[in-house]
Amino acid sequence: MSIAPTIGAIVGRAAAVAEARGAEIGMALLEEVPADAVKSYQPYWALRAHLFKRMQRYEQARAAYSRAIGLCMDPSIRAFLEKKRSVVMDVQI
Repeated sequence: MSIAPTIGAIVGRAAAVAEARGAEIGMALLEEVPADAVKSYQPYWALRAHLFKRMQRYEQARAAYSRAIGLCMDPSIRAFLEKKRSVVMDVQI
């Protein structure tokens, strides 16, 4: 991070921290990223959706999955994200 603090590195760090220390801490790291820097960065939205799901914030997870899907160009990744979103869609709030 100190050598190349790219958006990819920041998102990757947030994912690793979330796995090690909890979704809330990973989300806090994601929320430090300027909104303009990630508005079109699909991995950010996919991770955000995953963390919202882990925190049982399903409405926000649905929205983030939809954003990630909309930014996705790879059909296999799109299908993966759509499957993840469908699981969250089945959860009653």
